[in-house]
Amino acid sequence: MTDHNPDRIVLWPGYFNVKLSRTQGRRVPKESAVSDPTLDTLALAARKVGLTKMKREADIRHPKRASQKEGRLWLSKKDLQATLGTTSKEAVMQTIGSKWRSQQRELKEQEIAAKQAGPKAGDKQARSQRKPVKLKGPKRQKKQKWKH
Repeated sequence: MTDHNPDRIVLWPGYFNVKLSRTQGRRVPKESAVSDPTLDTLALAARKVGLTKMKREADIRHPKRASQKEGRLWLSKKDLQATLGTTSKEAVMQTIGSKWRSQQRELKEQEIAAKQAGPKAGDKQARSQRKPVKLKGPKRQKKQKWKH
């Protein structure tokens, strides 16, 4: 377990959680925060920004949120300086958060568009409607007549 390394900064997914308040641990504004952040999606967002040197540690608990194993992401300050031109943790979180938020919005828009478009023309399984299966032969149930 690496506690302090001056050559790296650490990012926790909880820093980007839109459901948390600033006092509960969110470190970015709501415009840069996302719903349900995970370590994997945080790493993907960091890659989309252009960062390559990172180390993921899963199943690590944040000291303030000890009930959740959210994991953490270590980023190299040299890579930050080369890619983003800054080593400021706040600037890095803003950049990653805004990229992550735009990715999440685009994904939602694509899902909504796909849902509105309906099934594709050749997709018979999605286009078909469920019909009750009729049993033939001895397993077939007969309708019961009511006795008055």
